[in-house]
Amino acid sequence: MPPAVPSPILRRRRLGNDLRRLREAAGLTGDQVIDRIGWASASKLSRLENGRSRPDPEDVSVLLDLYGATADLRHELLAITDEAGDMRAWRKSYPVMTQQQLGWAELEAGCAQIREYNPVLVPGLLQTEGYARLRILSAEAAAAESAEPPGDDPETEVKARLGRQSLLDRADGPRYTAVLEEAALGRRACPPEVLREQLAHLCELAMLPNVTLHLLLRDTRIGEFYLPPTAFSLYRFADSQDPETLAIEGGFIDVMSTEVSTVNRYKVAFEWLCSAALSASDTLTWLFAATGRLTDTAASSVVAPGPTAAPAQRRRQPGRLTER
Repeated sequence: MPPAVPSPILRRRRLGNDLRRLREAAGLTGDQVIDRIGWASASKLSRLENGRSRPDPEDVSVLLDLYGATADLRHELLAITDEAGDMRAWRKSYPVMTQQQLGWAELEAGCAQIREYNPVLVPGLLQTEGYARLRILSAEAAAAESAEPPGDDPETEVKARLGRQSLLDRADGPRYTAVLEEAALGRRACPPEVLREQLAHLCELAMLPNVTLHLLLRDTRIGEFYLPPTAFSLYRFADSQDPETLAIEGGFIDVMSTEVSTVNRYKVAFEWLCSAALSASDTLTWLFAATGRLTDTAASSVVAPGPTAAPAQRRRQPGRLTER
């Protein structure tokens, strides 16, 4: 099961932010720091402050001495340094992981709260195996058309995505809220049997104590005709000192930001979406009804042969979007 502690990548970002604040509080520029401690390159400090390199405890200790950090702060930041360097042990906690899913797993680790909105898809943490496979295969087909090099094996990618989902079942898992668009739960997304399974799965998830789902109906007005520009996710971490993070999912390019003003703007947008959408209880009622309609349709499509009727044809099963 994925760890309840933040990922090493998140620890690196936290450490970098704290080291930058300490340097600025000491009234030092990056060049002055490099001159005083004798590092050969200014990029070393830049990578450390931006969380882009594995921190060396000795390097961090030298910086803390220079900045005059208190004993308590020194102890805290050196502990974070150790966590930031243990990438291998953290990744071993995931039975299967791919590079694409790793970025999302790093964000989700150590979260206290996750809020998501997607206008066209069921978010990854809520997807069934069949739905996830269709999403991955269809994206792979688009990449192949543009002559992009192939990514990870699709089945491995599916397993990695499903592996991330166990955090919702943990006793100490994050509070998860999603706003789902009615259009994302239509037959355009997948064959009826896959959609029926996905809707039933959403019903089960909606009954978890830490999961809240809201459905936004097609013609519902949001505020003064507000239209969300894109899918996005908001992450708040168990450690209050770790910055809230915004992830904007663009399909082919994902953008991350911890800029407070940008994050706050999307937090407001998410509240507007929740206010416009159905309540959690009404959403669950809608999901149960939609699942029932698909189940009834599937049952009625099977024709029992009468005494003089020709043998009923077996209902053809839609194939996968892409055959491999």
